[in-house]
Amino acid sequence: MRKLIIHPIAFLGSFYYLFSALLICSCTTTQIEQSNSKNQTTSIKSSTGALSPAHLYREIKVVKKFIPKGRYGRKYKRTMKPRYITVHSTQNYNGDAWDHARALAKGKLRAPKRRNGNRIGYLTWHFTVQEDVVIQHLPTIEQGEHADFNGPGNNYSIGIEMCEHRGNSRQSTLDRTAKLCASLMHQYKIPLKNVVPHQHWPRKGTKQEHKNCPHYLMTNGRPGKKWSQFLRSVKRQYNRIQVPQAVAMTGNE
Repeated sequence: MRKLIIHPIAFLGSFYYLFSALLICSCTTTQIEQSNSKNQTTSIKSSTGALSPAHLYREIKVVKKFIPKGRYGRKYKRTMKPRYITVHSTQNYNGDAWDHARALAKGKLRAPKRRNGNRIGYLTWHFTVQEDVVIQHLPTIEQGEHADFNGPGNNYSIGIEMCEHRGNSRQSTLDRTAKLCASLMHQYKIPLKNVVPHQHWPRKGTKQEHKNCPHYLMTNGRPGKKWSQFLRSVKRQYNRIQVPQAVAMTGNE
């Protein structure tokens, strides 16, 4: 019977190659895990991390479809320096943001013009929001006719309507509205306490002086937990805004 003789050098060589292979596999696995972890972190930062005012505005996806200048709800130029943001809901279960934009542009949304009431004979506001887009109808330095007739709600606030048509995601609409509010707050230095529901403004002379609007953010017709939750969402979006240091130091944006 022959004896099996293993040469010491051959054995050491085999062990070296086996050890190297295991080490390479281990390093590769670690690199893959680190890469996956990095990708996950990047994804989280892209949705919740700091960003510039311009980046936030692009996230909102604003499309400008202004009411024709000098016609219908813009027949009279009424300038405004925004101090408030007023949030509404359309309570229109058939019309989306594009439908509202067309109606406003063609002067279809009429209202009785009367003393101490609607001043122009039309309903107008600045933005309509749905799950995937924001449409702007008025420049934010012009008054709308959406809140409280000849009160501060119309004279000094930007009006935002949230869509409620079938198939539209309410949560996505709320998220986009929160981003829009945060962007406008930053642009016009509006404090969070001045982001208010339509219900905030009294409409003197009407049967229901404080309208239950936006109805799905009110609690028994008044701001409560649901409205507070929405304001927290606005604050989170506002806190994401990061102005570059050089711009912050000069005061220019």
